[in-house]
Amino acid sequence: MEHLRWRPTVNERDFIESALEADLRVDGRHSFDFRTIKITFGREDGSSEVQLGDTHVLGYVTAQLMQPYRDRPNEGTLAIFTEFSPMADPAFEPGRPGESAIELGRVIDRGLRESRAVDMESLCVVAGKHVWSVRVDLHILDNGGNLIDAANIAALAALSTFRRPECTVGGDDGQQVIVHDPEVRDPIPLTIHHMPIAVTFAYFGEGNIVVVDPTYKEEAVMGGRMTATINSNGDICSIQKAGGEGVMSSVVMQCLRIASVKAADITSKIKKAVDSYTTEKALKKVKRLPTSLPQKINVTDVTMEDKGDGELETQTVKTPSDVQEKSKDPATTGKASSHDDAQPMLTESSNAEVKSTSSLGAAGESEEAQEIGSPKSLKDAIKPKHKRRKKKSDRS
Repeated sequence: MEHLRWRPTVNERDFIESALEADLRVDGRHSFDFRTIKITFGREDGSSEVQLGDTHVLGYVTAQLMQPYRDRPNEGTLAIFTEFSPMADPAFEPGRPGESAIELGRVIDRGLRESRAVDMESLCVVAGKHVWSVRVDLHILDNGGNLIDAANIAALAALSTFRRPECTVGGDDGQQVIVHDPEVRDPIPLTIHHMPIAVTFAYFGEGNIVVVDPTYKEEAVMGGRMTATINSNGDICSIQKAGGEGVMSSVVMQCLRIASVKAADITSKIKKAVDSYTTEKALKKVKRLPTSLPQKINVTDVTMEDKGDGELETQTVKTPSDVQEKSKDPATTGKASSHDDAQPMLTESSNAEVKSTSSLGAAGESEEAQEIGSPKSLKDAIKPKHKRRKKKSDRS
């Protein structure tokens, strides 16, 4: 595996070291400057993606119910798993994890679990039987140097957005666990007391030159490395010195002061990204119901006219919808034109006879009004005409 790792030439090594002595770096940064940090989140809760310069790390958090350890029956568990893909660096072997993968997982696990950043007691469901086991998977997508800091930020961002399902205890014995669907009850976020931020320092020469956030090429030239995990309050969670040249205590204290400032800055960036993600997701959950529009109901207009003798004449008028339906049908327009031309003549004659026979009584008028108001065909319009003539002749 070592022969696949990039090795600088003598000229490249001398150039990097001489630039650092002049307080310059290959990428143009100063000694204690971090590269640009970009934090994005996936569609599901507990998924984060961090870019630290050319370094690209993906974090994903899952949880499941399991039996707790005997010595800690009231606490859940937190485990860190790393995956180094040859796509990120040819030096990474597929399958079994290498030394760098094991070291990365231990440093992040020590900073999160040993500092009690996540409240483990809140993960207990039934003491001694059921607790939540939280698993953090870190996938290295591109190795541009300083994997520990990028993976630590990805783990914290994923844990901050993770939501575990809500569960209740019931049953006859009170030991049955019911896990509710997210659509039934809202998932519950993890309780995170503080955010331990990992800040890595690289030493060059005899330990006199110190830089923050080393790149891939600087890691190939450096003589030693130290990772300090500190929260925004200045509390030291862990320190990892991965061999190499010795460092004086005064240099270590200087690095811790610098790490405290960098930890507060990175913590604010993570919280800002998490807040924007939470706000955006909350807005998507709001269901906007369409405003109810008033519906138009077409009612046949009926007009009543007073004849003067206490008698009323009813006339029906066609609704606009009926007229529109007839005008929209192109197939029946031509056929119905002749019928429409003949209908006004029939209605005029029928209306004239209705007015002439208005003195026959209320019963006769009601029957004739019903006949006029109902839809009639050509035969129906002709039949009352003969009947009325017959009645008129018999009466005379």
